[in-house]
Amino acid sequence: MGMDSGAPTGQAGAVVGRGPAETGAGAGRPKALSPSRAGDFMQCPLLYRFRVIDRLPEKPSAAATRGTVVHAVLERLFDAPAAERTTERARGLVPGEWERLLSSRPELAELFHDEDGAHDSALLAKWLGEAERLVERWFTLEDPTRLEPAERELYVETALESGPLLRGFIDRVDVTPAGDVRIVDYKTGKAPAPRFRSEALFQMTFYALVLWKLQGRVPRRLQLVYLGSGDVLTYDPVEDELRAVERKLRALWDAIVLATETGEWRPRPTKLCGWCDHQAVCPEFGGTPPPYPLPIVAQRDGRVDPREAAQGRMDTV
Repeated sequence: MGMDSGAPTGQAGAVVGRGPAETGAGAGRPKALSPSRAGDFMQCPLLYRFRVIDRLPEKPSAAATRGTVVHAVLERLFDAPAAERTTERARGLVPGEWERLLSSRPELAELFHDEDGAHDSALLAKWLGEAERLVERWFTLEDPTRLEPAERELYVETALESGPLLRGFIDRVDVTPAGDVRIVDYKTGKAPAPRFRSEALFQMTFYALVLWKLQGRVPRRLQLVYLGSGDVLTYDPVEDELRAVERKLRALWDAIVLATETGEWRPRPTKLCGWCDHQAVCPEFGGTPPPYPLPIVAQRDGRVDPREAAQGRMDTV
C-alpha cells in the first residue's frame, strides 16, 4: 500500500474523544460492546459478567501497566517534529509517562514493593528498562520520521441497527493522500502462532467495521505491530468480511442480552483460567459467584422465553 513511503495525510472522520468508561462503581447492565469485552464473553461468559455486570476489582499487572506506558510513549512521540522523533527521545519519555500514570493511579506503586511492602527501586528500574527496550524495538519496525498519523488513540463509536453500540480506542490511524485508511495497533507481547491469529484479527476487524460504518469506506489495511517479538502482521479486509463480523457481533450481543435477562452466565474453563483474578468466586474453582445484582426476566413453565429475553430491555446509549 506504500503507506510507509511517505507522509500520510488527512482525517479519519470518526467520532473522536476519550469516550465513556466501560466500568464504574456499582453493578449495571451492558450498554456497549468493545473488542475487549466481546473477547471476554467469547472466552468465558462468567468472566464477562464479573467484569461488566458485577464490576469486580482486579489486581493490576506489571505487563499490562508496561503496555499502557509504552502506548502512551508511542502516542506522545508524534507531538514532536518528524526530525526529532528519535530513539533517544522516545526512551526518554518512558519515565515521565510512568510518573504521569502513577499520579492518576497511585495503587500501581504496589507493583514495585518487596515482600515487606517497601519500595523496590531495583525492580522498578528493571521494569522501566524493559519498557524502554520495547519502545526502542518499535524503531526497527516502523520509521516515525516518515509518518504523520491522521489520528492517535482515536475513540470511535457507532450503533448497529437493532444491535449494540460498538466503541473502542484505535492506537493509530494513517490516511494516504488518496484516502486509503490503515488501522494500526501496538502489542507489547509476542506475535501469536498462526493458528491463534484469528483472535487478534477480530479486534482489528471490529475497528474496521466501526470505521466503515462511520465513513462508508472499508479500511485498506489492518496492521498489528508486536513489539515483544519484532513482528508486523498485516491484513487487508473486504466488505463481505466486515458484514460477517457485523453478523457475529449481533449474535454475540443477543447472547449477552439473553444471559443478562436470565442471569445464566456459564464459566468456560480454558488454560487462561490460571491467570484469572476471580477464581475465588468461580464455580470451576469451588467458589460461589456473588448474588446476581440485576432482576431476572419472568419465566414461563419454568423456562425463560428466549423471545422475551432477546428483546433486550437494555438501554444502548
